[in-house]
Amino acid sequence: MFNLSESAHRRLNPLTGEWVLVSPHRTQRPWLGQVETAAVEAQPAYDPTCYLCPGNERARGVHNPKYDSTFVFDNDFPALLSDTPNSDFNEKDLIVAQTESGICRVVCFSPRHDLTLARMTPQEIRAVIDVWADQFRDLGKRDHINYVQIFENRGAAMGASNPHPHCQIWASSSVPNEPTKEQLSMRSYKDRHDRCILCEYFLYESTHSERQVLGNEHFQVVVPFWAVWPFETLIIGKRHVADISALSPEERDGYADVLGKLTGCYDRLFNVSFPYSMGIHERPTDGEAHPEWHMHTHFYPPLLRSATIRKFMVGFEMMGSPQRDITAEAAAGRLREVCSMK
Repeated sequence: MFNLSESAHRRLNPLTGEWVLVSPHRTQRPWLGQVETAAVEAQPAYDPTCYLCPGNERARGVHNPKYDSTFVFDNDFPALLSDTPNSDFNEKDLIVAQTESGICRVVCFSPRHDLTLARMTPQEIRAVIDVWADQFRDLGKRDHINYVQIFENRGAAMGASNPHPHCQIWASSSVPNEPTKEQLSMRSYKDRHDRCILCEYFLYESTHSERQVLGNEHFQVVVPFWAVWPFETLIIGKRHVADISALSPEERDGYADVLGKLTGCYDRLFNVSFPYSMGIHERPTDGEAHPEWHMHTHFYPPLLRSATIRKFMVGFEMMGSPQRDITAEAAAGRLREVCSMK
């Protein structure tokens, strides 16, 4: 077998069927750019100008309650509307459009303006997980909702408009592109092997430590073999569970544990409040059983070499396929190193 740490090669993402080009020899080229640390702007525990802080006024004159834990509300500027009528448009299968309905909500993790998941206690994160599970059940049982996407954009680099700890939930009438690709791959793997693809991947990575970052008895965090982003990670549960609402109390505690530890590791990597996009992928809520589905969580952070050096998808990556220089194994080693720091 060729050397994965030296030879240019492609790696297959079995969840999407897509390839990533890995060029480990390029890490030997001279780096002439700066390696900087970002100035950290201290946040107050309460910001009177923040539209997510307790008691403050949001858009259109709505006031937040003086909440003391988590807080959920319908997005004031939603990307999807529940009363959108069904319609479509098709000219010669070239100009095709369909209306899309749905519900968009915001979940505030804490009344504290100055917190992040990395700085919250496991008990505080567990409260957020319980809200995620409740929202999945509430939105998923509605007839016009076929998918519930929970995601967090952390940091200005990922387009977050407010530093207050929060995430979004977009519940849509159709299944979005990425979960659709994963569903097709999960179903195909189960049809071919009569096994769950992520159950098998969990077992495989359990015996191959070079891509493991951290874990506990319920979850493990790995840099997936097919990672695209420099320090991308995947959280996989040991038990075959299709959605977050099916996690046991002990599994929810374990999930809170790895979320807090992983985000703390990210912060220590470049000594900055690490930006990322995080998303939980769960079964569609279209009324089907979906035995192929295994809940998992993606973290896509953009930072490459330091607090201000980002990876961009340009050139060949836009026209051909994604590419990376740092191997998944090297990235996992860097993360393990910072995770061992106190």
